[in-house]
Amino acid sequence: MSTLFTPLKLRSLEIPNRVWMAPMCMYSAPEQGPDIGAPTDFHLTHLASRAAGGAGLVMAEATGVRPDGRISPWDLGLWNDTQQAAFARVTAAIRAHGSVPAIQLAHAGRKAATDKPWLGGRGLGAGEGGWTTVSASAEPFAGLPTPHELTREEIAQLVGDFAACAERALAAGFQVAEVHGAHGYLINSFLSPVANHRTDAYGGDLQGRVRLALEIVEAVREVWPEHLPVLFRTSATDWLSEDPEDTRRGWTVEDTVQLAKELAARGVDLLDVSTGGMTHDARIPAEPGYQVPFAERVRAEAGIPTAAVGLILEPDQAEEIVATGRADATMLGRQLLREPYWPHRARAELGDSPSWPEQYGYAVARPGKR
Repeated sequence: MSTLFTPLKLRSLEIPNRVWMAPMCMYSAPEQGPDIGAPTDFHLTHLASRAAGGAGLVMAEATGVRPDGRISPWDLGLWNDTQQAAFARVTAAIRAHGSVPAIQLAHAGRKAATDKPWLGGRGLGAGEGGWTTVSASAEPFAGLPTPHELTREEIAQLVGDFAACAERALAAGFQVAEVHGAHGYLINSFLSPVANHRTDAYGGDLQGRVRLALEIVEAVREVWPEHLPVLFRTSATDWLSEDPEDTRRGWTVEDTVQLAKELAARGVDLLDVSTGGMTHDARIPAEPGYQVPFAERVRAEAGIPTAAVGLILEPDQAEEIVATGRADATMLGRQLLREPYWPHRARAELGDSPSWPEQYGYAVARPGKR
């Protein structure tokens, strides 16, 4: 059997393979009314089809821990009973197909209250369904409104919001919770010196800038069962200068290694390693597997399992990543949008036994029959 299709055990949870569906926003939830932020039949079909497609873990998109934590008015949220009940349908469908349901707990920070990306992604005013955004500092993301700098009291409330959302996620049937600390969103804005200009305990040196991330993880871990894993998504680099004397110095892979050690000490079981998102003008050399070296380095230097993500396109590429120990799992995003049944194709190409659902496998095994 290929390494890609061997199980991975995190705590007492066994994930059947190392091909995981990355969280991807669909901007398709109701934006108002009693079902605001709740997953619909679209989300149910979208996520369950990737489970039927053979992904070992299926992660729901970035889900707002509070209304103003969504990237857009059409994002999913999990702060009320209606949303929780709707998510329960989704998790049941994912598990029925043999996959592990996971959820990404998120707050978009200064990059919130925007339009759908295919409509330009501009900031939305209050009359258009938008709201006042928040961040580590009153430092806007390019082209978006200036955010409100969070007070200490507001930070404490946000930590509680992440914990409350995790409790609802567990009640809805999720088995894995991931804290979103990447891509320029709220937690990432505290981590990076590009966006964090605070002078209190949540700013300044690395110890101050990682404080919020650690407090949120501790709060989530406290309400999440001991036998189930907690993950953390990070942007391993801002793709800016790494010179300590440069005013454009951003978050670096060295910072990520230190953060990973702190997260592991607080009960994080795997680091989901992405990059970028802090600035609009970073030069990112996007090519197949371009983020894998970061997952590899964090795994080696911090001693924590990692998942690699970013332009992982072909089965032999994914197999090499896990078989050589560069990462413990692969996260596929757009490739699974293009090809929901990619894992079944990958098994065949890597020489493993077929894993198609029996309703499909009979037809696949007899391609000449009608």
